[in-house]
Amino acid sequence: MGRYSKRVRLGIDFGTTRIVVAAVDRGNYPIISFDTPSGDRFGWYPALIANMGNDRCYGWEAWQAQEDPGAVVIRSIKRYLQDAGPLTEVQAGDRTYPMIELLTGLCQALRKALQSGSSLVLAPGEPIEIHLGVPANANGNQRFLTVEAFRRAGFAVLGLLNEPSAASIEYGHAVRSKQIGRPKDVILVYDLGGGTFDASVVELDDNRHEVVASEGIPSLGGDDFDEVLAELALDTAGIAQQRRDAMTQSEWFRLLDECRLRKEAVHPNTRRIVLDLETVADDWSAVSIPVSEFYERCQPMVAETLHATEDLLNGREDSIESVYVAGGATELPLVTRMLRERYGRKVRRSAHAQSSTAIGLAIQSDSHAGFSLRERFTRTFGVWREAEAGHTVVFDPLFLKGTPLPSEGGPPLTVVRRYYPAHNIGHFRYLECSHLSPEGRPTGEITLWDEIFFPFDAGQQSVQDLREMPVVRQDCGGQEMEERYECDAGGGVTVTISNLTGGYRRVYPLGRWSVSAPPIVPGKKRTRRSAARKS
Repeated sequence: MGRYSKRVRLGIDFGTTRIVVAAVDRGNYPIISFDTPSGDRFGWYPALIANMGNDRCYGWEAWQAQEDPGAVVIRSIKRYLQDAGPLTEVQAGDRTYPMIELLTGLCQALRKALQSGSSLVLAPGEPIEIHLGVPANANGNQRFLTVEAFRRAGFAVLGLLNEPSAASIEYGHAVRSKQIGRPKDVILVYDLGGGTFDASVVELDDNRHEVVASEGIPSLGGDDFDEVLAELALDTAGIAQQRRDAMTQSEWFRLLDECRLRKEAVHPNTRRIVLDLETVADDWSAVSIPVSEFYERCQPMVAETLHATEDLLNGREDSIESVYVAGGATELPLVTRMLRERYGRKVRRSAHAQSSTAIGLAIQSDSHAGFSLRERFTRTFGVWREAEAGHTVVFDPLFLKGTPLPSEGGPPLTVVRRYYPAHNIGHFRYLECSHLSPEGRPTGEITLWDEIFFPFDAGQQSVQDLREMPVVRQDCGGQEMEERYECDAGGGVTVTISNLTGGYRRVYPLGRWSVSAPPIVPGKKRTRRSAARKS
């Protein structure tokens, strides 16, 4: 594989079930294939982690390890990131591990597979520069964890793009680049992957793309279709609830994998889905599920994505040139059928549904391609503040949903607050939300961020843990404070809090550093949260 320079540039779509990688190769963007232990090659790498006592493995090795009844396989770890922070732990068997450690291990295994078990040709020690994709609805903690894990694994992260935005770049390269002088398009990207749904309205003008607005459902995707099919299979086989509750994690993994394989084989003329349950347990037999029954169970979930899309368009439907369909879960014929019933001939499927995001990320990584993208905040980020002399609290939205993010390599987006405090200690509680009520209060999907304590009283600068200090009203002698918030192109936020009068400051990279929570326990099934509708 040829390259422009000695630096390899890739686009990496870190998916819920599959990691897809596309390379930059002289104006082409081929998908990297990975070797399996059995000698096969696939155009993706499994996003799997397996723990066996003191040993841990990833990717294809974890895929094989699920046959071991003593293995604890963590499937779809990306889904757990929406509720995680930098200090979150994950329980695997009778041990717990930091989430960032597991993610870093998976990224290191991916890097090793790229170096010695893939179609990519790399020289020893050759640097790998990447653009990463994240769900448009991903909160700041999820973005931080994704970037940090890849950086710790040795990748040079050039930037972070929302997945539907990356798919719009693939669309622009595949469609618009062949039609010089074409007028500006406005497209809707409908991206239904393994674990998340995203939709974005994007304006395309030559090689310049600008995201107008985004909506999403952080816990809906092809994994949920697999679970529906698994429940139907167990019902048809007459498996009692007691036996279902006793299923090992390995059995559940094998059942879901069988369902995924059979689901992916469904085509418009399929009438029945046959599942071999002997792959799950020796005393179980094959079952046959009518496709119509499977579709009936999945239809409400697809309808949720259409409701979210309608909220996003909000009267803009007539301006949409195309509904561009991407994401592996859209290969289920039911999805395309329901989209065409709603949007007719505007529906246009990507020729690379499972890899359009990775290709778009690779194009963005290619300095010769000339594509530029302007993202927007997909959530509102802000802080609670006291008002009315401490008798109430109000929400201060620092970065509103829809605010354009800075361009890559450009100066950060900056917001400044200055005031004279009335207390000895500042207690800052940050959060993100998908919507604001008419009164300006957070609503919809809400994600807690940091709680930060800052010494307004200059005499408390040396106190290590201000949590132990009482917050009291105090005359701080006219001390002027400044909060300076800076947001980069990937949506990462840093705050510098300064006592301008006292001449001292503290810098905080915001995340979920101070939010304590019990370890995440990967279960057999997840409780899926419905989309948050606008009021």
